[in-house]
Amino acid sequence: MSNDTLAPGTAVSSTEPTPITPEHRRVLAGAMVGTTIEWFDFFIYAQAAALIFATQFFNPASNDSPVVAQVIAWASLGISFLFRPLGAVIAGHLGDRLGRKPVLVITLLGMGGATVAMGLLPTYAAIGVAAPIILVLLRILQGLSAGGEWGGAALLAVEHAPTGRRGFYGAFPQVGVPAGMLLATLFMLVLSAALTTEQFNDWGWRVPFVSSLVLIIVGFWIRRLVEESPVFSELEDLKKKSSAPLSLLFKGYWKLVLLAALIFAGVNAAGYLAIAYFVSYGTQVIGHERTTVLGITSLGAIAWIISTLVFGALSDTIGRKQTFAVGYVGSILWAIPTWLLIDSGDAFLFALAVVILGVLLGATYGPQSALYAEMFPAQVRLSGVSIGYAIGSVIGGAFAPMIAALLLDATGTSMSIGIYIAVISVISLIAVLNVPKGIQGKSLH
Repeated sequence: MSNDTLAPGTAVSSTEPTPITPEHRRVLAGAMVGTTIEWFDFFIYAQAAALIFATQFFNPASNDSPVVAQVIAWASLGISFLFRPLGAVIAGHLGDRLGRKPVLVITLLGMGGATVAMGLLPTYAAIGVAAPIILVLLRILQGLSAGGEWGGAALLAVEHAPTGRRGFYGAFPQVGVPAGMLLATLFMLVLSAALTTEQFNDWGWRVPFVSSLVLIIVGFWIRRLVEESPVFSELEDLKKKSSAPLSLLFKGYWKLVLLAALIFAGVNAAGYLAIAYFVSYGTQVIGHERTTVLGITSLGAIAWIISTLVFGALSDTIGRKQTFAVGYVGSILWAIPTWLLIDSGDAFLFALAVVILGVLLGATYGPQSALYAEMFPAQVRLSGVSIGYAIGSVIGGAFAPMIAALLLDATGTSMSIGIYIAVISVISLIAVLNVPKGIQGKSLH
């Protein structure tokens, strides 16, 4: 047993968790697919920010300096993260007053509706400064909509898992993020391969945004299946029991919230380089074809999906903290070599760098649900994991592509980006090593 499992003399409730039934599996699968759809919408924006938005929506800045325009496009990507904690608070408040079912519909419509509207939005050349303003407002709506969904699905998986398999079960809700990234990247890849550059720039990039209308319909169907399940009522009870006012959470558990945020910051920053920045850097700086870079990004997403499940399960064996430590030590050591391989100009070496990064992302992402659930007591668990996750995304991924672009412009070398990722990974490693001992395997009730 690992040294962050039960400490000597630690009392554990003999009450076993409710076993995962076929109903639970259906709800978890629905949550995973629903999360994939929502993150597809989120990541389509990231891909377009890398390829299109600088020239078509922030054109005056592009006329003055393409670098400035791209930095502004990255800033528009990150601004929505600032509203995700607010989205989590609003979703919780509305859920208490209206019930979770209407909130699930509202968040789905908010995310999908904003995405469709982006696909129909005229460019700067057509309507002037109104174009970037509306685009940013729609992005904020996406951020608000994405704020309230992850915590419930993660805790449902972990709290019903056998004690020795919490990491594995908790990894499944995590898969929605790299799966959404894969779906968004493949969509852009198919369009880039089927259309000329002029067609893609003129109208092709809009297709995945508008097609989100189909995904909204699919999402409604999935939500309906979830709502019909008796386990949905159990999820509502979980949210009532383990949600706490922010004042109570930060008064008594602010150190745990801070730890949770810092633990997530490193993987989130590196993840958003993989999600968005590599596409821009590979095409605009290195000079690879767009299809080549999108294909490489897809391989990275597949590696991330597989390693999330593998390392989630591994954390049940060697320990949650040890698994995180392996991932973050690897990220620190790989931060500089990643850019040496990418800058070589060789597509195979670029792919190797991204795939290894995807594996390391899984090591620091797969065990997250289980670690977070074990960190917080039941009465504040949902609030703690949700707010910690949201704050971590602001610290880590929100402005990572923008920071990378600024570092490259200021230093002239991608090694500065590698140092940035190494530093934030060191911070996350220190945070995870400070998680209290003896929490793994404890009763969650």
